[in-house]
Amino acid sequence: MPTTVTTQSGPVNLPLPLTPPEPVRGCDVCAALVGQRQEARDRGDLSAATDADVEIRSHPHKTRGRR
Repeated sequence: MPTTVTTQSGPVNLPLPLTPPEPVRGCDVCAALVGQRQEARDRGDLSAATDADVEIRSHPHKTRGRR
């Protein structure tokens, strides 16, 4: 019976998580998303908290460059 040789692949390198984005001062949408993010964290729903972070980061503002 032939012997199967197996080896492990190299290590997986994962970056550190991004820091939570800062909301733009005076933006009602950002303020609402920060509230949703905190509520999600409070109930342990880190997926929803991350979703709110993504929305805050990608939410357009007049002070940002055009996307």
